[in-house]
Amino acid sequence: MPEYKQFLLADTAEGLTEAEIVEWKVQPGDEVKVNQIVVEIETAKAAVELPIPWAGVVTELLAEPGQTVEVGSPILTVDVDPNGTASPTPSGNGAEPASADSGGDTSGGKGEEEMQPLVGYGSKGSAPAKRRPRKKAAAVRTGAPEPVQTVEVVRPRTAVEDMTKPAVPPSPASASTFVPLAKPPVRKLAKELGVDLRTVPGAAQGEVITREDVLRAAEGTSTPPAATGAARAAQPAVDPATRERRVPIRGVRKATAQAMVASAYTAPHVTEFLTVDVTPMMELREKLKNSPEFAGIKLTPLAFAAKAVCLAAKRTPDVNAVWDEDAGEIVYKDYVHLGIAAATPRGLVVPKVRDADSLSLAELARAIADLTATAREGRTPPEDMLNGTFTITNVGVFGVDGGTPIINPGESAILALGAVRDMPWVVDGELAVRKVMQLSLSFDHRVVDGQQGSQFLADVGALLSDPAVAITY
Repeated sequence: MPEYKQFLLADTAEGLTEAEIVEWKVQPGDEVKVNQIVVEIETAKAAVELPIPWAGVVTELLAEPGQTVEVGSPILTVDVDPNGTASPTPSGNGAEPASADSGGDTSGGKGEEEMQPLVGYGSKGSAPAKRRPRKKAAAVRTGAPEPVQTVEVVRPRTAVEDMTKPAVPPSPASASTFVPLAKPPVRKLAKELGVDLRTVPGAAQGEVITREDVLRAAEGTSTPPAATGAARAAQPAVDPATRERRVPIRGVRKATAQAMVASAYTAPHVTEFLTVDVTPMMELREKLKNSPEFAGIKLTPLAFAAKAVCLAAKRTPDVNAVWDEDAGEIVYKDYVHLGIAAATPRGLVVPKVRDADSLSLAELARAIADLTATAREGRTPPEDMLNGTFTITNVGVFGVDGGTPIINPGESAILALGAVRDMPWVVDGELAVRKVMQLSLSFDHRVVDGQQGSQFLADVGALLSDPAVAITY
């Protein structure tokens, strides 16, 4: 008989309380295998794909794309015994007996914790095949017919199940839960062009929607369709009466706001500024571009700044420490997990380059490029968002000269890089046009004194204005 299990939303990182359903990878009626990816979710830290801990047949989706679900809530129902081969031994009155050693468990005497592997689900489960023969044999010995479970059989079909019928297009009533097949870049393009993927020809038949399909649909679309789910949150309708639109505070935006408020009202911030002539750095950058070691590497001022921060932090370890209020201690880190603030479509995220102080300039440049590209795609693993020791934010890419950045919680300093500009500068008593950049350092005054913050900022500036200084460190 059918045996249903509910797949719970797991905590994919430390302290998460909720996540948003981005895309279902399966539909009711689909067969799934152990470890198969069934859903993509968006947490406050990153987009994550979740695998299913059992094999079976999907019977119901309990959340819609765009819906925010609390950790621990059921989001999917799976029939792990669709062929009815694991029916328990019936009792004299046709009821299912609960054995003394199983405590009423119908999993063949094995605890539920053994059936829940993977992320957030504890230990690895046992295969259903190991328990089915014993139960089936017991039913044969009694000579009694297998009982039929009717609880789930009599439930009405859901709108999502109706969508799986290949010959029937999605109806307006069920459109909110129908998820067409398309890759993330295609979904992004559709969102930008105002194309509802559910209306693209072939979507209802389960065909994979391509970029060309979206472009053809856009040419024939006079008005953008109403958005649902995640698209509704990203592009809310404007109220004609107030000429305002309201966006729910969730995901990355919610997490960023909470972290910044906590930091601003906990750590006493001090910000110092330094304007430096980075002409030698830019000249070295041009030379290194032609070096075989840097072939295919995008060498940016951010990479030079990252290397300078790692070197300067060794001379001023206070900027790489953290104030532990609960323990009454200042914790000094003998490693640099360098956070790189990245602006993404989901909001501001700060993935980390692990042990950045042990990397060469070329390795740092490559790591930063990979890190930011992954972040913009929303694919940063949750573990790469944790336990940073120092952060760099490059506001110069937006043409901004400087600012007063807020320290990330768990750190004691953050450096903002301004734009590199051609400006008049005095060199050896003569006025010349040079490449100039402004540095802005914010630090926690509980950990870092003015002298230490100034020394660190001066060291970073010296390394950027004359990279040869690095050999003296």
